[in-house]
Amino acid sequence: MVSLAVTEVLRQVVSMWAPPKDLKVSEWADECRRLSPEASAEPGRWNTDRAPYQREIMDAFNEQDVHTVTMMSSAQVGKSEIILNVSGYFAHQDPSSMLIVQPTLDMAEAFSKDRIAPMVRDTPVLLDIVGDPKARDSGNTLLHKQFPGGHWTLAGANSAASLASRPIRINLNDEVDRYPESAGTEGDPVTLAQKRTNNFWNHKIGLFSTPTIKDMSRIEAAYDESDKRKYYVPCPYCGHKQTLEWERVVYEDRKPETAAYACEKCGVLIEESEKSKMLKAGEWFATAEFKGIAGFHINELYSPWKKWSEVVNDYLKAKGKPEREKTWWNTSMGLPWEDKDGELLVADVLQSRRESWRELMLPAETVLLTAGIDVQDDRLEAVLLGWAQNGQCLVATRRVFEGNPAFPQVWQTLDEWLLLERQTETGGFLKIRAACVDSGGHHTNEAYIFCTARYGRDVYAIKGVDGPKPIWPDRASKSRKYRGHKVWRIGVDTVKDMLRARLAVVEGPARIRFAADLSPEFFSQLTVERRVVKYDRRGRPVRSWVKKSGARNESWDCMVYGFAALEAVQRMKFIKLAAVFPPVPREPQPEKKAARKERRVVRRSFGVKR
Repeated sequence: MVSLAVTEVLRQVVSMWAPPKDLKVSEWADECRRLSPEASAEPGRWNTDRAPYQREIMDAFNEQDVHTVTMMSSAQVGKSEIILNVSGYFAHQDPSSMLIVQPTLDMAEAFSKDRIAPMVRDTPVLLDIVGDPKARDSGNTLLHKQFPGGHWTLAGANSAASLASRPIRINLNDEVDRYPESAGTEGDPVTLAQKRTNNFWNHKIGLFSTPTIKDMSRIEAAYDESDKRKYYVPCPYCGHKQTLEWERVVYEDRKPETAAYACEKCGVLIEESEKSKMLKAGEWFATAEFKGIAGFHINELYSPWKKWSEVVNDYLKAKGKPEREKTWWNTSMGLPWEDKDGELLVADVLQSRRESWRELMLPAETVLLTAGIDVQDDRLEAVLLGWAQNGQCLVATRRVFEGNPAFPQVWQTLDEWLLLERQTETGGFLKIRAACVDSGGHHTNEAYIFCTARYGRDVYAIKGVDGPKPIWPDRASKSRKYRGHKVWRIGVDTVKDMLRARLAVVEGPARIRFAADLSPEFFSQLTVERRVVKYDRRGRPVRSWVKKSGARNESWDCMVYGFAALEAVQRMKFIKLAAVFPPVPREPQPEKKAARKERRVVRRSFGVKR
């Protein structure tokens, strides 16, 4: 008995000093990882067989000839769990310095609290080396967690200081398409983070994201540089291997519960119950040459947590609402949105959609009016927009007020027009609720004076700002040159994207309706701008709107300003119409306001209390 006890003690001692098993990331996850109840609908031991397509993505980080792993995906496919498994593996099996980048510092803090802390708490091998997440010491802060041989550092893509603080071997970048174009004034955040890996010959870089707009998406560009692997699953009836594509999902009209998948070879309808078997028999195949970058694309049709009927139901909810369709395409199909309607709009087609109503007798469903005014050297131009409760836009009229804007007469004529009451078919009367006046031309001072005097009537002086900006800012700017008049800087490109998408809709609440007396010139001006992709000095794609040479676009601009006026009413006056499109995400905090928080976070990560 004594000898057996001694043998057992010796065995335990030897096991303590034995090197860890030579595991791959997926094998480590199956053996060691535990899912937390607050972060997973299926808490307990991790099982890669639950979503077999994850195995090769995780194990690509173990391949010696792979330096970058790219995952362009939909939601609901376990992307965040893959990041956690990779970070846990390199903490326990191959201790390394790691940088995990989120779009903002706030999101980095949330990821640390909501995902990393529960993983450490519930995964014994990580708790042994990282320690209690609640412990207060310099080695375990919210954004910096040390363990023997390495550390996790979390950073925000909007924080240049947190990206440049330490050399690292493993760089994991989450939701790269939501990163700002520049981290402060330091440049592209992805490039900044990757530079931290230059000191390590065996570095690994991970890029993960749902895509956004074609030719503008970071993750699309990264995937195109990879070997572009796709997951092929066999048909349970004929054995033909194929990728799951939206075009082969079939269902009865408006009945998502009937969703099935049609095999591309035999045409047999595959039921949802067969999906698990198909996933287990699936394989990744590269479709491009391998150059050190392993790229993976996966969509929601593969997800074991999302039924095909639910994907169809989400599509039906988004159908006919351009912005929601774009979001569905990005987050369900994991593909960049290719906006084709910008080239397909024809002035004659739009003109043929005119209806019988006019400005002074608006349709019964009209509940609110806005106006957009463009300032030219010899005239003012205005467009009146009506709005229904469901968010539908009704273009009521285009007016031209001849006269030099340097003199008050033309502004007086505009003011009289803005004060007019318009009758609806129900017998009610409406006044213009808000108007936006362009102040970026040659008559800035006159525009400011006009709008400031009528600010109580919600007449706003505006200037357009290019790029992916919010439609309406949180606050007005003040002009120094013109005695502090208020000016609202609106995201004109954001409005143009939305407006062009809605002009292409022919039915439903997103359809734009036109009054009878709108001229052919008005419609031609709606089609003179198109969206193009250019490249800046650093070679990055920049999407912008350009006008046909010699063409006039005042009506188009007035429409943009009228849309912005509706956003002003909804944002500032809390008058809400039914949402036809989801709200545009707000910009990250202004740099000056975020700088203090950034400095505090960086100091804490180094253990400095004040």
